[in-house]
Amino acid sequence: MKLPIGHSVASQRPTQSSGKLADDPNDPISHACAYISLVPQALLVVYVTLLWATREAEVFLTFAGQLGCELVNYILKHLIKEERPLRKWVLSENLSEDRAVGSGYGMPSSHAQFVFYWAFSVTLFLMVRHNPSRLHRVEGIAAAASEDKDGECDNNEQRSTSSEPPSLRTIQQAYRAGGLAAASASIEAYSHGPWTLTQRVIVSVAAFTIAILVSWSRVYLSYHTPRQVVAGAVAGTGCAIAWFAVTYVLRETGMLAWALELPVARWLRIRDLVVEEDVCQPGWEVWESRRRVTMQKERERERNKKKGE
Repeated sequence: MKLPIGHSVASQRPTQSSGKLADDPNDPISHACAYISLVPQALLVVYVTLLWATREAEVFLTFAGQLGCELVNYILKHLIKEERPLRKWVLSENLSEDRAVGSGYGMPSSHAQFVFYWAFSVTLFLMVRHNPSRLHRVEGIAAAASEDKDGECDNNEQRSTSSEPPSLRTIQQAYRAGGLAAASASIEAYSHGPWTLTQRVIVSVAAFTIAILVSWSRVYLSYHTPRQVVAGAVAGTGCAIAWFAVTYVLRETGMLAWALELPVARWLRIRDLVVEEDVCQPGWEVWESRRRVTMQKERERERNKKKGE
């Protein structure tokens, strides 16, 4: 089969032109790989979104480590200076040449280094650092339902709490003990409680699966050799472990706490909560407190209205 001018002999795999990925329409795998290769760009969007939405110190630290990992990759590439794999390109009917698919040096793969740093950082956070110090209590649901039913309210309101971690078994126990209202409170506690070890392992495995797919896509698209991708994965893992150790020292020595007291940190509303609790929990507790006050005032208004009648 005669190849069009400018197409690679090697399965007509994707090329890079003006910063855009182009894939072979006759190869659905290369088409999928072109999108998989965009995962690092998607993760950058996630980083920026989390930085703006949560203002969490842990997110800032992880992103700083990610930028440092990219700097390490740039330095390694210019120290090693290993070219990307060459492929034969048909320039005309009787002329061809060997040319790399991508631009710049190929050792180590920046994509592989990026995603393996991210995957290992997520795993280290979930399996080592993230340690909620308390169970998330869900208050007011069963109490509010009971108060609405009885038409009574006092300062010692009932609260739906559990002495054990929320689970499917506690939901059943709550339903038997307090009916639908208690079961609703237990379901809420279960859905917003700290992740179990199994859940953390599943998320960590998913992160590494994504990292492996991205790395494999770079080889399939002919941007890197397997050796360059493995080197990138090792470099990314090493950066994640090293940066985790640095952040551990920052926390243990009190340097992070000191930094959070700086005016710029307070201006930006940077906080350090995610290590010990769910990000959404503090805001939810404020909302729940306001909701309970509103319900209390409404019941008092109704009770006074009945007394006046």
